[in-house]
Amino acid sequence: SKAKKEEEAVFLRQKITLLRAFSLLIGSMVGSGIFISPKGVLKNSGNLGVSLIVWFACGILSLFGALCYAELGTRISKSGGHYIYVLETLGPLPSFLYLWAEYFAIKPANSAVISLAFGRYILEPFFAPCGAPLPAVKLVSLLGYYTVLILNCWSVSWTARLQIVLTVFKLLALALIIVPGMMLLAQGHTENFQDAFNSQSLVLDKLPLAFYAGMFAYSGWFQTSFVREELVRPERNNPLAVIVSVLTVMVGYMLTNVSYYTVLTVEDVLASQAVAVSFAQKAFQSLISVIPILVALSCIGTMNGGILTFSRTLFVASREGQWPPLFSMIHIRRHTPLPAVMLMFPLVTAMVCVGDIDQLLNFFSFSRWLFIGLATLGLIIHRYRHPELPRPFKVPLFIPVSFTIICLFAVGMSFYSDPMYVSIGCTIVLSGFPIYFLVVSRPIPDCCRTTFHYLTFKLQVLLEVVRQEIRTY
Repeated sequence: SKAKKEEEAVFLRQKITLLRAFSLLIGSMVGSGIFISPKGVLKNSGNLGVSLIVWFACGILSLFGALCYAELGTRISKSGGHYIYVLETLGPLPSFLYLWAEYFAIKPANSAVISLAFGRYILEPFFAPCGAPLPAVKLVSLLGYYTVLILNCWSVSWTARLQIVLTVFKLLALALIIVPGMMLLAQGHTENFQDAFNSQSLVLDKLPLAFYAGMFAYSGWFQTSFVREELVRPERNNPLAVIVSVLTVMVGYMLTNVSYYTVLTVEDVLASQAVAVSFAQKAFQSLISVIPILVALSCIGTMNGGILTFSRTLFVASREGQWPPLFSMIHIRRHTPLPAVMLMFPLVTAMVCVGDIDQLLNFFSFSRWLFIGLATLGLIIHRYRHPELPRPFKVPLFIPVSFTIICLFAVGMSFYSDPMYVSIGCTIVLSGFPIYFLVVSRPIPDCCRTTFHYLTFKLQVLLEVVRQEIRTY
């Protein structure tokens, strides 16, 4: 029967409801960032007052970016996030360069940062007041990452359900920081806010790095664009989910930072390896063991959301002919893009083993914000090229214009702020040029075609994956 045939067909199903979209966004935004970034924002902005302004500005900027992506999501109905938006608006070369940078720099470095935060927070209570040994942190980080990776290979539904549960834990972790901090503030503990705008410690040349650290904490507002084809009623649910989730996280982050600084001095934050643990040690001794576990669960949620969405980017890229076709295939029974999920395994492992959180953060932020800025530039161009397209959701022009300018300005300034790691990120982006012209833009030679198809077939049989049916929703 037709119903049975529908059930047996192999395609990515529309399983992400409004609640799941909301939890994917909150779950991806509230991860390791709010528990790591306060130190990076403070160090690179110079004083407490400017650091709070940076947090607020990053929230407004994230909202602008989320609104732009919500409009792009109603114009372009494919999954794939930044990649598909750059491809559809600016063409195949910029989109391949993004894909190249995403696989070799952005995603593995981002996942490594979150994994290392997970390892640090889960071990911190066992070694307090000393720091946890680095080899142990890296081992636990990898174990956490592999667990989430296996789950993403197993089931889309279970991945989405886990995301909802972990979102609750994330909000609980924030509440356990916000409530005690607000109580102390109400009792008149404002001494740490005296001289908040001390101009002697201001470091304007490092502000782009403060922006990178703050935007890292908010990063995740674009996650539903990666799973656009799997959203239920995307025209309504996508804009609604991004607006509500970004505003929720913005309020939560501002209150969390005020709570941190009510309890901790500027010196405490700068000296801390794990700000939330330092907060628990000074505010409430009874919370010392609870907060690190909740923070570690937050990091698991962010890893989970990141793997779920990145696998979809490779999936869409191979469907568009810019990545090997094996990665556009999905498991015959589990309906998960198994090869795309497994591809992240070696690079994340390498970066966790050799990397440091701050270095990795500056390294991947250059490429990420360059291509996000290009995607919103693409929105402006797409509007003028295709005025006839239906627009169920439209943002005022000043939002994509201001967002694009700020992103590209911060990217340019970061060469001055941290030339070494930003240059490495830039080199990785540029190294995609010869690959594109030698491999992607020209057909495979006949002598290689047979071998390539044979290897693809053998791997397809081994992994039990097939091509997704082309399906119009």
